[in-house]
Amino acid sequence: MTMKTDRLSQTLCRALNDQITLEAYSAQVYLMLACWADEHMLDGINRFMMKHSQEERVHMAKIIEYVQERGSIVKIEAIKKPSPEPTNILECFEMVLQQEIENTESIYRIVNMSMQEGDWATWNFLQWLVNEQREEEKLALDLLDKAKLAGGIEMTDNARFELNKLIGNTGQEFPVADHVNPLV
Repeated sequence: MTMKTDRLSQTLCRALNDQITLEAYSAQVYLMLACWADEHMLDGINRFMMKHSQEERVHMAKIIEYVQERGSIVKIEAIKKPSPEPTNILECFEMVLQQEIENTESIYRIVNMSMQEGDWATWNFLQWLVNEQREEEKLALDLLDKAKLAGGIEMTDNARFELNKLIGNTGQEFPVADHVNPLV
């Protein structure tokens, strides 16, 4: 009889693989928004979105490492095309918030599954991502509020210039993600 070395249930493995795909999709959304920002001469927003696209890929890689570490198999799936481009900065940050909420809800489902299964290793692993999503949603809300304060859809060119500069200077350190399963 062969010893079972896969430490994840099929259900949790499938959910983590789905999360990997969702993280890849999130990275694509941020890339699309970065390209949109570049096209509209918003270099600060472009830099912000490029950095966040990279962060989503880091999340994806960390989940891949975890699944493999637990003896399970990663299945890389196709990702869907991001939504249509925004028509203004307000819409851009509404898309960011919506994507982060979708990620959070998916992660919460996996955390709940791991609790129900008593898979405490997976539950523990996911806590960094729960914390990361809390920070991501707060940042997205803050930036959306700033876009609203700058005039929202009716934003003047001067307000757009200042907001772009402010977002370009937004600190983007990701200590939670950077210290979990550091990539070599």
